[in-house]
Amino acid sequence: MINIVLLSLLVVVAIGIIRMKDLFAVVMLTGIYGLLSASFFVAMDAVDVAFTEAAVGAGISTLLMLVVITMTGRKEKATRHKPFAALFVVVITGGLLVYGTLDMPLFGSADAPIHNHVAPRYLNDSMQEIGIPNVVTSVLASYRAFDTFGEVVVIFTAGIGVLAMLFAHRRREEDEKLAAINDSMHEKHLVIRIVTKMLIPFILLFALYVQFHGDYGPGGGFQAGVIFSSAIVLYAMLFGLSAARRVVNQGFIQLMAAFGVLCYGCVGIASLLNGGNFFDYNVLSNDPVAGQHLGILLIEWGVGVTVASIMIIIFFSFAGRREIQQYVEQNKNKESV
Repeated sequence: MINIVLLSLLVVVAIGIIRMKDLFAVVMLTGIYGLLSASFFVAMDAVDVAFTEAAVGAGISTLLMLVVITMTGRKEKATRHKPFAALFVVVITGGLLVYGTLDMPLFGSADAPIHNHVAPRYLNDSMQEIGIPNVVTSVLASYRAFDTFGEVVVIFTAGIGVLAMLFAHRRREEDEKLAAINDSMHEKHLVIRIVTKMLIPFILLFALYVQFHGDYGPGGGFQAGVIFSSAIVLYAMLFGLSAARRVVNQGFIQLMAAFGVLCYGCVGIASLLNGGNFFDYNVLSNDPVAGQHLGILLIEWGVGVTVASIMIIIFFSFAGRREIQQYVEQNKNKESV
């Protein structure tokens, strides 16, 4: 019954997103969709996936989309196109996907291939081989560490791509004028700014908890990086981008994004130099379990650093472009006057 209710709410929210013309409402509904998805994953006992969906889908993505709205406008422009061809393609694709599920085993079936392949070994032997209670972390950070390394590289590449596309050069005098604009915009939000100052230390502390508690419960570098970056984004949204730039050096953040990927990859190289396979943490210490702990700690730290840095880079790129647009529009208004 819980699954049916959650799936029904997902369908209702999705239809609302399609029909809405107010982009702010669409972003809010998208955040609600992410929270419902996280709740559904919790009901499916996929707590780690739910944690990621709540942090990324309902958290940092909502903040980034709000920044984009400030650049594009709140209302969707009226169009005369008739998307029947697109609707036809979507219906056909959805029908084929549903048809493909007919060959899948029944939901919760104990005879499903996934339960008879490598899952029993992971569940039964991971504690002895890896030495940490969270099997999800064992799989992601040890058994398939090379695949997770590829995911981190993809995140790093995406961040560099966004930075390259949205890079804009600003002069020092423009930064000073933008700082004055920010100060005038954010002075009226005094109560929210005080509450934010109180919350940000706890958000950062929780990010560190998620980072270093991923061995024993839901969490890890991906979730911790997003939570950490959300605190910086929240600070920038309430105190202005100029103030945030003084707190968070952009060159240092870009350096840390590359450092996280290098830290992850160097763990694999260290494994090779010690006579093991790539990302074989057993050779990092005389005790194989201690080597597993050390390797997972280092790569999770690299993941967290890269994810947090890339999220901050993406936000500053979008927000910086918005401020340049505001600066140009103000200059145009002055010239017209």
